[in-house]
Amino acid sequence: MNQGLALEILLTGESALLTGPAGTGKTFVLNQFIKLAKYEGKHVSVTATTGLAATHLGGTTIHAWAGIGVLDHLPNGFAEHMAKGRREIIEKTDVLIIDEISMLHDYRLDMVDEACRLVRRKDEPFGGIQVVMSGDFYQLPPVNRSDSREGGFVVNSTAWRELEPVILYLSDQFRQSEGDALLDILTNMRVNDLRRHHAEALLARTEVQPEVDARLTELHTTNIDVDRINEQKLAELGGDELVYQQHTTGSANYVENLQRSVLAPAALTLKQGALVMAVKNDPSRRYANGSIGTVVDFEPGTDYPVVEFLSGKMVTMMPDTWELRDGDKKRASISQVPLRLAWAITVHKSQGMTLDAARIDLRKAFVPGMGYVALSRVKNLDNLYLTGINRMALQMSEEAHTIDEMLRTRAANDAKRFSHLEEKAAMRKSEPVKPKKSGASGSWADKIAKMRETYPKAYMPWEPDDDAILKQEFQNGVTIKDLSKKLGRHEGSIKMRLQKHFGEDVVQ
Repeated sequence: MNQGLALEILLTGESALLTGPAGTGKTFVLNQFIKLAKYEGKHVSVTATTGLAATHLGGTTIHAWAGIGVLDHLPNGFAEHMAKGRREIIEKTDVLIIDEISMLHDYRLDMVDEACRLVRRKDEPFGGIQVVMSGDFYQLPPVNRSDSREGGFVVNSTAWRELEPVILYLSDQFRQSEGDALLDILTNMRVNDLRRHHAEALLARTEVQPEVDARLTELHTTNIDVDRINEQKLAELGGDELVYQQHTTGSANYVENLQRSVLAPAALTLKQGALVMAVKNDPSRRYANGSIGTVVDFEPGTDYPVVEFLSGKMVTMMPDTWELRDGDKKRASISQVPLRLAWAITVHKSQGMTLDAARIDLRKAFVPGMGYVALSRVKNLDNLYLTGINRMALQMSEEAHTIDEMLRTRAANDAKRFSHLEEKAAMRKSEPVKPKKSGASGSWADKIAKMRETYPKAYMPWEPDDDAILKQEFQNGVTIKDLSKKLGRHEGSIKMRLQKHFGEDVVQ
């Protein structure tokens, strides 16, 4: 299935699983859907199974959203004892996104389902919420620990069977090129048909060394190896160190949760010549999450690092912001220069990234799918350099193979069932216009026109100059009422924008 048809199916309100191989654009489709659903006025709760994955989409963990935390079962009186704010978020949610679904235990999906039914008082899957799961079962599986309840993939849950999600299996590859040897290896790993010549092609990459001055990242399976390499390489550089400290908003516990998920360190230490990696997508597309570059200078006056990326683009890297959002509420934010040292990174933290080139050490791979995650980060075999590889790195979960066959069959049937939407998908692609509000009519346009008689900038995008005035005046003690008059926006809009910048604890 292509991205366009998948998006149109999601926009019909169907609950679904968005899946497919690494590099097929699952996160891109999710971001498009989230944007359009919010534009239609829907309350979208964005979650993921890990904090790291949640920050890629600007959300929170599914465990925190549902109020289940580390519980293995819902206790008696669960809904009655839930905090009012948590209950309101679940009640208001129209769409629930759960990213990296492969890592969620089956019993936890059942717990989320039960929590939604209890809070919303509706005995239907997830209390009537549209649920959109995303992920690839060939990648990281649920982790069972000795001190907690054991579980498997979510397809074994009661909630999955009752929800009967549409299967959106993306097939178009955007990372590796058709015909490339690496794509052939990855494809055969997925269908459990890795041949001798595939293994030999990978082993041959252990004999090839990158150029001496090559700028590439090493992927390792353990944190201890990554930290040692980055610290050693930075120490070898001459020149002065510059340290960038993060700035935060929100209560300490929320900031701590967000910090565990942000790839930029709390204190970023750089020197001229440091190899760095961008850890956020740039709205202007000068760099992306995973782009590699070198610190070539520091901007006079601000000392912000100037990075030359492999693309040739020279960018002064200014602080960016990560948010911990809980439904429509902002719980915490972290502002930091969106970089980290890039001589080495763990396989786990590389998920979702596209790397121009990488040296990968898979001698300590310890779970099925880890090798697949690492190898699929790069675009082609020529840009892959292997330090070593063990047998586990080539293994995939046997259960994942069985699940994948089932998903492919269901996806083919679902593609036929919704084939009538293909024309609509093609039209959306050929006419890149602003999304229209669902059910938009003259009455909605009249409503906005009427509102703009009092608030001239109602429902208009925030311009940088307006944002600058808003922040400066608020810090100078100007009231929300006066800011509303000055900026031509409703007081509620002013309050929400201030909460975005300063956090809910600051703006009451």
